Amino acid sequence: MTKVEPLIFKRILLTIDADDPQANEKALSYAVTQAKEFGAELGICSVLEGDDINIYDSLTPKKLDEKRAALNAVIFKYVDAAKDFGIENVSAIASEGGDIDDQILDDIIPDFKPDLLVCGADKDGEHHFYSISIKLAKRAKISVIVVR
Repeated sequence: MTKVEPLIFKRILLTIDADDPQANEKALSYAVTQAKEFGAELGICSVLEGDDINIYDSLTPKKLDEKRAALNAVIFKYVDAAKDFGIENVSAIASEGGDIDDQILDDIIPDFKPDLLVCGADKDGEHHFYSISIKLAKRAKISVIVVR
């Protein structure tokens, strides 16, 4: 008979979509519950999408700084909520450029080194008929939970 061992996550990465607060809140609830249960470190990340930066914005440092500040404000809103829930070890992680899934998989995950990735289910029609959460679940080399 196979012996079942507990599966304990020590580093959890939560992805946040600045345009989908409903999915974020459900994913946050799951991530903080798991982080508290396991005593895990929690990283909360979001990506400034390449499609959100037009040529004018890219040539105007003030516009780019405003977009970065808005993204960081969203991330820190969830960091503060995690801390209010009782999670002591929380990191805010922002990235920008390129495809969201590539940024998360190629830059954020290797740097943060999570063993669990938590993301909200994309709202219908978002991201031009492809789902970031499904791409992450298919391509990530770690466990992925998509919260609906």
